[in-house]
Amino acid sequence: MTLKTRQLSDGDGCFSYRESGAGAPVVLIHGVGLQSAAWQPQITALAQNYQVFALDMPGHGGSDPLHSGATLEDFVVWGERAIRALVSAPVRVAGHSMGALIAGGLAVRKPALVERVALLNSVFRRDPQARLAVEARAAQIGQGVIDVESPLARWFSDDAGEQNVRALTAGWLSEITVEGYATAYAAFAGGDATFADGLAAVACPLLALTGGDDPNSTPAMAREMAAAARNGKAVIIDGQRHMVNLTAPELVNAHLLDWLALPAVTEDKP
Repeated sequence: MTLKTRQLSDGDGCFSYRESGAGAPVVLIHGVGLQSAAWQPQITALAQNYQVFALDMPGHGGSDPLHSGATLEDFVVWGERAIRALVSAPVRVAGHSMGALIAGGLAVRKPALVERVALLNSVFRRDPQARLAVEARAAQIGQGVIDVESPLARWFSDDAGEQNVRALTAGWLSEITVEGYATAYAAFAGGDATFADGLAAVACPLLALTGGDDPNSTPAMAREMAAAARNGKAVIIDGQRHMVNLTAPELVNAHLLDWLALPAVTEDKP
């Protein structure tokens, strides 16, 4: 699939994306250090019935970076500008990891733009120990050190069936620029609570999905996010870690298709 480039809605910078299919628009936003190609199993499945746009985050793939020191709020503003450059109708947004923080922020800040939101392997109000660990990693990256093996060890098991997608992920991590990685990771490290309180106002269908063995985007976090939203659902895929969309694509695709089939407006949870 060819990577395309377009100007942001205000003309200030460019972003790259992959597009496939036809129908109602679905926007996919990847995690830190990756790129839109990480959504390939989902693009293939969802494009059968939807027009799918997989975006490269700022400073990733072919997208222009944001300024150093950009916060999660800046990435959310970028997400809105990218979406408005592509479509005029409300969209369905799914994000993975950092992309899930952006997707959640869009649902909170721009409810008229987001018809439904899926948060895959998202973080939510880290505990103090987890916060210290992620801040230490952000500081290391900010000093120009990109450690590929440590995230791979967290994100994947030693199962032989995961080795091909692990190698793909290692390649994406190796391609990211230090500047793009550092800016995004710093925003990721400080963004786990930015829109947490706002989830209570999100009325659209919200899916919070993670792997049962994800040590950082935990099942407890997914359940808390689903409970916080007015129409949230948590899905835990047993035996999987952080890159569940690549290691268990059939299950993830099935849950995403179920989420996409939900009515746009549902009754609030009691």
